[in-house]
Amino acid sequence: MQRLPAETSDRIATSAYRAKKQLAELTGKADDDDVNPHVPDFIAKAPWWADTGNGAAPNMAHQRKDTSLKSTINQWYDRGTAGPAATKYRKGACENCGAMTHKRKDCVERPRRRGAKFTGKNIAADETVQAVPRDFDAKRDRWNGYDPSTYKQVVDEYEAEEEARRAVREAELAEKKIEEKKKEKAEDDEFGSDDDEDDVPEAQYADQADQVGQKFDTKTRMTVRNLRIREDTAKYLLNLDPESAHYDPKTRAMRDAPEVGKKAEDLRFAGDNFDRYSGDATNMQRLQLFAWQSAQRGHNVNMHSNPTAGELLHREFNEKRNVLKDTTKQSILEKYGGEEHLERLPAELLGGQTEHYVEYSRTGQVIKGMEKAKARSKYQEDVYVNNHTSIWGSWFDRDSSAWGYACCHSLVAGSYCTGEAGKMANQASSAQALLDTKGEEEEEEEVPVKSLVELHRERMAKGEVVNKDKGKEKATSDFASYDDDPEAIALDKSRLKAAVAAEKKRKALGEEEAWEASKKAKQDVTKEELEAYRLSRQAFDDPMANYQDES
Repeated sequence: MQRLPAETSDRIATSAYRAKKQLAELTGKADDDDVNPHVPDFIAKAPWWADTGNGAAPNMAHQRKDTSLKSTINQWYDRGTAGPAATKYRKGACENCGAMTHKRKDCVERPRRRGAKFTGKNIAADETVQAVPRDFDAKRDRWNGYDPSTYKQVVDEYEAEEEARRAVREAELAEKKIEEKKKEKAEDDEFGSDDDEDDVPEAQYADQADQVGQKFDTKTRMTVRNLRIREDTAKYLLNLDPESAHYDPKTRAMRDAPEVGKKAEDLRFAGDNFDRYSGDATNMQRLQLFAWQSAQRGHNVNMHSNPTAGELLHREFNEKRNVLKDTTKQSILEKYGGEEHLERLPAELLGGQTEHYVEYSRTGQVIKGMEKAKARSKYQEDVYVNNHTSIWGSWFDRDSSAWGYACCHSLVAGSYCTGEAGKMANQASSAQALLDTKGEEEEEEEVPVKSLVELHRERMAKGEVVNKDKGKEKATSDFASYDDDPEAIALDKSRLKAAVAAEKKRKALGEEEAWEASKKAKQDVTKEELEAYRLSRQAFDDPMANYQDES
């Protein structure tokens, strides 16, 4: 089948589209989802996962934003409870309050000791949960669901208070006018009236003058300012540098001084902290701290209700504390002494300031002036004994790994110095010792190593081996020895047995009797007695050491 050119196919599609439009105009039915023939298929055709509801007909509904399910900003949804509460617990409800519309972790009621699941009482009503799909503006509306009619109650309360305040104020002004008229009438009757002067009482302008920022006093006939003068420069305009002191526009606070590098008396504004830590502000802080600490200890001290009593108590407390501090200090000085160390030294000695001029070179040598004296310790230094020119420990002999004197290479502490002759003798002895050590090592290498069989045969020939046959011991000699160690000490069995018996008798005696017996005994200790003491010594780590058979 022959394929048509692209231009021919576009013309056919355009003519078909025009024919469809003409048919829609004749029938009066317009289809908004008609697809332009020039739109590609991958855009005109909806994907398989998009449910357009129009079957397989091509349209552009899937390319449009669906706003049918979204509510506008003017739509509200219900809130609160829905109907009466249940009388018994229902399966799947909140274990705490018993409502079906949320779970226990989402419950906003107070956690009960025993929830409604177990008690079945005080079950809360179900809330109205309405799923309202909202658009972009409705989601971000902070007043969504608010009823403005509920604010009318607040407005009515404020209006009623203002009306009552206005009535009281008018009554007070009327009373003041009546009193002033009576006073003026009495003055006129006493001194006579002067009709030539047109005096207008200032009290009638009191209501107009009593505005924000001014306070009119009818007695003194003067206006008092309680706002800053407009000619004064604001604190945040004293220094326009953004890196200067921080200004908080909400509280109008500037803690630090905005102008840096000026004297305190030249500053137009020293900062809010200047007032906080100057004058009597610190004293008030100490008084308040004293009141809090006294209240913690059970004393009734309050700086707001009775400041005079609090200040008197604080003054009495400071006097007693100073007396106690001085008494304690004096008692310590009387007991241990050292009052001379409390005297303050002059400033020159404390700071180490002197007028000595010293110049140093790059290598650290003194060029001009006197070098600073080195600090000496409290111990004796450079003290040499026995004609030595160096101290003990100034030289280390690597051959013998020992310390000695550097002047004579002597390794004996407290020896007499022999000078260079001692060094030569020490070198000669070290060389001879090194040769002897090498000779011994060579001799040891020449001695053949004997096997275990040869060593066993030599022991049997000397009679040092104990033979064991079927659980019976047969000694080849009258001495006992250790088979594992060829250099073990041989012991006489008969003497060892007698020594063990004597050691048991000695331990059976009391402490005083054992002490007296030890005084009379001989001073020399034999090998058998030492072995008997070792065998009879109690092993404290033995768990069966204190075991006693009760049967």
